[in-house]
Amino acid sequence: MGFFDKLKNGMNKTKNSFDEKINNIFKSFRKVDEDFLDELEEILIMSDIGMDTSVSIINNLRTRIKKEKIKDEEDVKQALREEMQKILDIADINLHLNTKPSVILVVGVNGVGKTTSIGKIANLLAKDGKKVVVAAADTFRAAAVEQLEIWANRAGADIVKREEGIDPASVVYDAIKITKEKNADILIVDTAGRLHNKKYLMDELNKIQKVINKEMEEADKEVLLVIDGTTGQNAISQVKAFREEADITGLVITKLDGTAKGGVAVGIVSENNIPIKFIGVGEQIDDMEIFNSEDFVKAII
Repeated sequence: MGFFDKLKNGMNKTKNSFDEKINNIFKSFRKVDEDFLDELEEILIMSDIGMDTSVSIINNLRTRIKKEKIKDEEDVKQALREEMQKILDIADINLHLNTKPSVILVVGVNGVGKTTSIGKIANLLAKDGKKVVVAAADTFRAAAVEQLEIWANRAGADIVKREEGIDPASVVYDAIKITKEKNADILIVDTAGRLHNKKYLMDELNKIQKVINKEMEEADKEVLLVIDGTTGQNAISQVKAFREEADITGLVITKLDGTAKGGVAVGIVSENNIPIKFIGVGEQIDDMEIFNSEDFVKAII
């Protein structure tokens, strides 16, 4: 099964929710008028896209409908897809990992699928011929290191780990040294699941970033925030909290196969101007891919 088919199957709950509601509007209205657009705006808001983003989409859609004289259902859907895709493409969606080595710092709260995402990203990069080292810098939970080691082994990546409770920044320092010794292409750094109200954990994150910036000054760096797609609008507040502590370059959205709230992806990008770089729609190691906005909107509408 190709990734688009996986995405389409995984996004079924979101797609069914969207399509059913949109189709019901067409049954209720004989023409695409202001009442129709008001109903469509409400659907977007209720689909976790968010108030401001939904209003913006409908305003753009209204202009296009008048200018292009759009009348039938499929043309309205296509215009809606295009307006969503414009939002998803407003930021730089490309991965910048051109130096050797490059580094990916992965952050996010507990329970969002951070560790499994690291394993899947490592696997994706390994399939692209990259030699990957993973740093187990979540030293607060022994289970986190064990879980990461399992995923790293599945992906064929080397792992650098230390005993529980050790300073996470020292693990990162050791991992950078080993990455250089092994002439690896990419270092992926796991971090503890930080809550935005836990100041000491955010301070630890800043310390890790300082080590990376000092020891890998010339390296390309991606800071990826992992977001649980099932959390809906709460995900937007998580992004804003982490942006205050880290220069987030991209998002990894997980668990979209288990929710009808996939529309939140559009709202997150619109409100934060941070691109989605990876998307997960399953539990297997191959169930993650570099984000493609066109495939995404086709999969939900």
